[in-house]
Amino acid sequence: MAEHKYDIVVFGASSFVGEILCNYLSKNREEPTLRWAIAGRSSAKLEAVKAKLDKADLDIIIADAADEQALRALCAQTRVVTTTVGPYALYGETLLKICAETGTDYCDLTGENQWIRKMIERYDATAKASGARIVNCCGFDSIPSDLGVYYTQQQSKELFGEYCDTVSMRVKTAKGGLSGGTFASLLNLMKEASTNPALRKEMADPYSLCPDEESKARQINTGLAQFDKISGSWTAPFIMAAINTRVVQRSNFLLKEAYAKPFFYDEAMMLGKGFSGRLRAGAVGGGLAGFMLTASLKPGRWILSRVLPSPGEGPSPQEQENGFYDLYFYGKTASGKKLQCRVTGDKDPGYGSTAKMLGQASICLARDIDKAELAGGLLTPASCFGNILIERLKAYSGLTFSVIR
Repeated sequence: MAEHKYDIVVFGASSFVGEILCNYLSKNREEPTLRWAIAGRSSAKLEAVKAKLDKADLDIIIADAADEQALRALCAQTRVVTTTVGPYALYGETLLKICAETGTDYCDLTGENQWIRKMIERYDATAKASGARIVNCCGFDSIPSDLGVYYTQQQSKELFGEYCDTVSMRVKTAKGGLSGGTFASLLNLMKEASTNPALRKEMADPYSLCPDEESKARQINTGLAQFDKISGSWTAPFIMAAINTRVVQRSNFLLKEAYAKPFFYDEAMMLGKGFSGRLRAGAVGGGLAGFMLTASLKPGRWILSRVLPSPGEGPSPQEQENGFYDLYFYGKTASGKKLQCRVTGDKDPGYGSTAKMLGQASICLARDIDKAELAGGLLTPASCFGNILIERLKAYSGLTFSVIR
């Protein structure tokens, strides 16, 4: 096999999260021989990124998201393409398609269920044939959830000799902001769903990313405000559950239902105990419902597009630095044994921490997992990386994975 010029090419390096990722890679010390380059459509913006990084030897590749010829030339030079160019439903298909066709490994940050489903249907077989490992959702959605469940299952097997058939993730606390790119992806999804009944039905299907799944058990859905016996707290829906739960179910599917058949998984936010917790849960649940209703209507999307951050805008460096998250995983085996695990992360979850997770996922794919060890296809973080990435995240990305009891 011909030697590639680069280990990683960051496509969309001048995007909000792309710049954070490049800054993280430029300060990387654990992989001193890592070869990487930046790519995008604007030479001026990429030169500006390069200047901020103060890396005179950093190569720049010019390629538009719709230019197949330029993207093929890009893929020919690298082991892994890491893309931050979203909304992926609008700009992501051409690059994923070419990676699948050329056998180039790929990581992204999408949280767009409907797009991932289409990509699985269109390119999973192609990626399997070429050997391309296509790994979606390599940021806050959905690495902490997906690898948190994977970690919980490994601990359950070690402690009890069996996996959990039910895991519930609860967000104990999280602090951070959302960028304009995230809101743009969400508004695009709601726009598509508003005129497509089939898409609305698909969005309600917890197995939407498991097209061949036969054992479809009814999954748990968190109400707008309800008392949760598992955590002993009032809870409200967690906005990222819509993607995270689907990714976790796909991991179980790709791992040949190693967790359980059927396997139950749900997510919610903990808002506290007593009357104050109930009030907070009602406020959060009602606010989320109001936002989603507004986003489902054309006038509402118009209003939101003018008050929310625009693409390229997001949390300040100080907000990213001061962010954090703390997630609890409650597991229960079929025989009734229980355990509780925890995943924490420093930095803003959506950007500061996400960039570190995406960076380590890309390095892991380029350096740690040989093509002969893992077949191609459209994969999930747990089904692709497993414990290898967990150890990287603990060592280099400010995450912790632990058993509480």
